[in-house]
Amino acid sequence: MTNAAKFNVLVTAEHWAPEAQALVHAAGGQIHFMAEPITEDSLAERLGQTGAQALVLRGSKPVTARVLRAAPALRIVAKNGAGVDSVDLQAAHAQGVAVAVALAANAPAVAEHALALMLALVRQLPQLDAQVRAGGWAGSGWQGRDFRGSTVGIIGYGAIGRATAQLAAALGAKVLVLRPAGQADGFACEPELHRLLAQVDILSLHCPLSERTRGLIGARELALLRPGSLLVNTARGPVVDEAALLAALQGGHLAGAGLDTFDSEPLPQGHPLTRLSQVLLTPHVAGVTRQAALRVATLTAANIVDHLAGKPLPAGHLL
Repeated sequence: MTNAAKFNVLVTAEHWAPEAQALVHAAGGQIHFMAEPITEDSLAERLGQTGAQALVLRGSKPVTARVLRAAPALRIVAKNGAGVDSVDLQAAHAQGVAVAVALAANAPAVAEHALALMLALVRQLPQLDAQVRAGGWAGSGWQGRDFRGSTVGIIGYGAIGRATAQLAAALGAKVLVLRPAGQADGFACEPELHRLLAQVDILSLHCPLSERTRGLIGARELALLRPGSLLVNTARGPVVDEAALLAALQGGHLAGAGLDTFDSEPLPQGHPLTRLSQVLLTPHVAGVTRQAALRVATLTAANIVDHLAGKPLPAGHLL
């Protein structure tokens, strides 16, 4: 640490929003960056080198118990986003390291992306685009289907699920929320997963990845969806059994899928999903817009500055 710096911040990327950096610098912090590939070894080494009090977690880098032990000065892991499935929360808490998220900062962006995937799939835009590029022209012989009147099932009713439900309802869809208890802002609720699946035309996933949700949507669950249903996943890839999803798509039970997250990222070249024309794939960018990125980064910086100053964080930000 330099004499002028009050604390060090390590960012698991080579860049971060200038506005976020300015907040950290104004509080007396010094920022260090990392280049890819970032592994458990390189992260442990860099934390030790910098003596960082704060780690800005961009992406799903391995913040394991071993990494945390290599950083005795660390006081906070601040996710530049919301998902912390790559962080050993138990080890962090045992070491007295706070784990914070930028709650809801990118929720509108993810919700818009989820809705865009739904609309593109319902109107079969990938297939139509490919047909026109190949010289085809279905014209009035093509018959699509309406989004309006579809039943959209929402699994995971946090900020993103709520925003997605509101957008879908605004375009005339019926929304059904998986909700074991309580209300969902006036939307219809279903407390039991399998009963919900049997009622929806489009299933949209917004739950965090945990041991409880890993493989939540498997072969049995996909079979319960109505024939011709669509699945949209902007949550985490392992929430869905990928092999079961492939089988449901290849067998025709599912009409399509819109996927922003995968078991392995980046998606390997030649992956079977890339060969299916009814699947729309995006590279885990649902929450990445200029506006959302700025909100997330500045909120992450504020979480660091406030926590290190002993100030309470906003409700829901500290895990």
